[in-house]
Amino acid sequence: MVKSVMARSFSLATVVICICQCLAAGSAVAASDQGDLDGRFRATVQPFLQTYCVSCHGSEKPKGDLDLSPFTSLGAVTKDFPRWELVHERLAAGDMPPAKAKQHPDAQLRREVVDWVEAVRREEARRNAGDPGPVFARRLSNAEYDYTIRDLTGVDIRPTAEFPVDPANEAGFDNSSESLAMSPALLKKYIDAARRVSEHLVLKPDGLSFAPYPVVAETDRDKYCVRQIIDFYQRQPTDYADYFVAAWRYEHRAALGKPSAALADVAGETKVSAKYLTTVWSVLNEGPQEVGPVAALQAMFRELPAPDGARQPEGVRTGCEQMRDFVVGLRGKLTPEVKNLPAPGINAGSQTLVLWKDRQMAANRRRYAGGALTLQASGLAPGSAAARAMTVPEDKDAAQQYEATFHQFCSVFPDAFLVSERARVFLDAASEKKSGLTGRLLSAGFHNQMGYFRDDGPLYELVLDDNGQRELDRLWHEFDFITGSPVRQHSGFIWYERAESGFLRDTDFDFARAEDKDAASEAKIQRLAEVYLAKAKRLGANETALEAVADYFHRISASIRWVEQAQAAAEPRHVEALQALAERAYRRPLREAERADVAAFYRSLRKEDGLTHEEAVRDTLVRILMSPHFSYRVNQAIAGDEAVRPLSDYSLANRLSYFLWSSMPDQELLGLAARGELHRPDVLIAQARRMLRDDRARALSTEFAGNWLEFRRFEEHNSVDRERFKSFTNELRRAMFEEPVRFITDIVRSDGSVLDCLYADYTFVNPVLARHYGMPEPAGGPDQWTRVAGAARYGRGGLLPMAVFLTKNSPGLRTSPVKRGYWVTRRVLGERIPPPPADVPQLPGDETKLGELTLRETLARHRENKSCAVCHDRFDSVGLVFEGYGPVGELRAKDFGGRPVDTHAVFPGGGEGAGLAGLRDYIRGHREQDFVDNLCRKLLAYGLGRTLLPSDDDTLQQMRTKLAADGYRFGTLVESIVTSPQFLKTRVDAAAITGPAKENKP
Repeated sequence: MVKSVMARSFSLATVVICICQCLAAGSAVAASDQGDLDGRFRATVQPFLQTYCVSCHGSEKPKGDLDLSPFTSLGAVTKDFPRWELVHERLAAGDMPPAKAKQHPDAQLRREVVDWVEAVRREEARRNAGDPGPVFARRLSNAEYDYTIRDLTGVDIRPTAEFPVDPANEAGFDNSSESLAMSPALLKKYIDAARRVSEHLVLKPDGLSFAPYPVVAETDRDKYCVRQIIDFYQRQPTDYADYFVAAWRYEHRAALGKPSAALADVAGETKVSAKYLTTVWSVLNEGPQEVGPVAALQAMFRELPAPDGARQPEGVRTGCEQMRDFVVGLRGKLTPEVKNLPAPGINAGSQTLVLWKDRQMAANRRRYAGGALTLQASGLAPGSAAARAMTVPEDKDAAQQYEATFHQFCSVFPDAFLVSERARVFLDAASEKKSGLTGRLLSAGFHNQMGYFRDDGPLYELVLDDNGQRELDRLWHEFDFITGSPVRQHSGFIWYERAESGFLRDTDFDFARAEDKDAASEAKIQRLAEVYLAKAKRLGANETALEAVADYFHRISASIRWVEQAQAAAEPRHVEALQALAERAYRRPLREAERADVAAFYRSLRKEDGLTHEEAVRDTLVRILMSPHFSYRVNQAIAGDEAVRPLSDYSLANRLSYFLWSSMPDQELLGLAARGELHRPDVLIAQARRMLRDDRARALSTEFAGNWLEFRRFEEHNSVDRERFKSFTNELRRAMFEEPVRFITDIVRSDGSVLDCLYADYTFVNPVLARHYGMPEPAGGPDQWTRVAGAARYGRGGLLPMAVFLTKNSPGLRTSPVKRGYWVTRRVLGERIPPPPADVPQLPGDETKLGELTLRETLARHRENKSCAVCHDRFDSVGLVFEGYGPVGELRAKDFGGRPVDTHAVFPGGGEGAGLAGLRDYIRGHREQDFVDNLCRKLLAYGLGRTLLPSDDDTLQQMRTKLAADGYRFGTLVESIVTSPQFLKTRVDAAAITGPAKENKP
């Protein structure tokens, strides 16, 4: 089984790897026209490289892994221009060549080289404006795979948990063909992941579904089906007090401002069953009764307070709860006792007798069985109308009329709407309690045997409407179908009757063995029934017991036959469901050949490999998930001869969904693609706006912002000393990670200003994070998050002071102005700073071991070295403003050495300030545009799935212009990207094309 799937999967993946290699082979960018730029390169730039650069950045041990020796022509420069952007940045900043170099160019020569690089970029941008650039077929990233599986199956399986971390491209993102290669080792993990997904597959009578955990084992299938039914039960409104409140609201609908409200309207408003509310209302308002429990309820209902204006007084709920308690207390005393059914030689725990008792108890749920005349009603105010109604008349005829009222009461108010769990029902209450057994959900109450019993008649008859009844019937039918419980129950019966009770130990029963494959066949069950009944008669079983035995065999055989027939009828439906699932997995319509191939593969597994139906279905699913059509993304163009063509509508739908959701398109997107409407700008923009409001846009915050701002893997952060910082628990760590996700998701979904990232006076906290920040705690558990306005008074607001960034950029036992300042300067503001040399001495990792110098003074001494100051002058001061936050982002006034913290800083390029407010003022006055430029570049690179090129410069300028004109709304950024030529088109490499694609055709 696994061998066949692996062989086919390796073949498919090999084809994909070869395609990607062919595409990459033809990806060289054409050289720019020779002319003035080429002449200036030969006359100025090339000599500059030879004189000042290649001695350190040559082919042998190049410093910073920057080898400039291959750049011998203008064409070589344009092929690897991102590297030259780094050269440009270092030359423009004046920190290369370094201060210790033997030779330094004069300012004029340096300016000429800088001007030349800028001219090359302008020419490349002009000549290739809007060029979509090379975006090749690539596998789904780990995150995309997990999100896609979630949306394909409906459950969050996360099958890539054991995959290696995806590498990032130059832009810092792991969603590009530059980084997402496939290897044989990774391919094996993909097969394992697909197999794990298949283990969640649930085969139902009408199709396929997925469970939140593997359901291969019988116990897991039982748990899945039991949970489905229990969840249904728990969703049903069965609290009598809710119905009494609803009846009161209907009674006073005019005073409450809804004079025309129907009973069904009130039921919907109060979230109760309209069907049962009608019954309750009728009982409370039918002709007044003088005695009995209904009369008592009517009296209590009449005594409820009238509306307070248009409001419901608090006393109404209290009064309705008293009515409920009266019903429940009285009804519990009227439940008839069902004794065990005795039968000589048959164990009291036998399924035959236990199921009889279960059915008797279920039949009594709404039945009055006597005993009312000896009851004393409790909980009623002495002398009240309700108490008088529950007083048993002394007159015999009146007493009979009194007792007759209990039939209606018991029918309307059952002793239980449903029974969700049982222990051993054949034991008496004392023995049951002494045994210490707990109830098992939906159990039939056997001993050492699997078996379930449905006892929800009153819920079904009184509360559920037609749709609810159909759903509950479906869930119970699925229970038998999915778990095969009737066969297993009968197998347990045979085992128990032989091993535990001994009833089947006679030689007459030798043919009936639980381990036989045909033990549940119709013939064997019929034969066993005849022999079993014959022995029961010989032992003196009465007619009721014999009927119970016969009934058991009839019912279990009928259940087994239904499952067999349903499973046979479902097989073709399951194959059709696999075809539908493949179409969703491939994110486009299937070709007829592909549809036929799914069915053919299933049939080959059944006939050639001898797999069962379920095994073949699971393996076919594995093959679908191993197809490159699922696990890869390919930007397919419409038909044409041009090198750059529009994407097909289906490719555009995929590109849009993986940009904004990191997952597959939904049906609305695919429907627009099928109609060829997605390329219309108004439609595309409307879809982007819709998708940003969707819950799935959280992935944009997690994957884009998480990688951009380097907190994506913070939930694995373990550098904090938990002995010193006992408050840093796993719960706090998760909350720290969640804060920026919720903050950015709020901006995305509300179309907020991107400048809120810098200046917002609000944030989001749950109880554990609120405690850490010294804020009032929101009520509720760890999942209760709230938006906190006026966060500045707690030292919070926006991204900059979030604990996740302050903690991640601290060594553990002290703060790090270097790391914090570098993070702001590099990640938030987008300034490119080279990595430090390997021989930089490390500062002590503990603030208590810094000696007499403060951390500020230690850094100042470090900057006295000119080669260090070149970089540190650019970010140390930015990091110093965060000294008011400790190593885990907590507010503080002193460091661990007992020294007062100083948050004052003189910022690069002029200006000074203190703390978060000072940094914000500096950014607002000097660096805001750097943040905007950086965000535009990062989001465009993420949206296109590649490193940016000079050809993107025009789009970036348009993004900045539109953003400023529209109040810096996030949606404007997305709109600019999804309507750009780079997003809408793809470059087609003729060497890798076997034929033109048909527009909107898979």
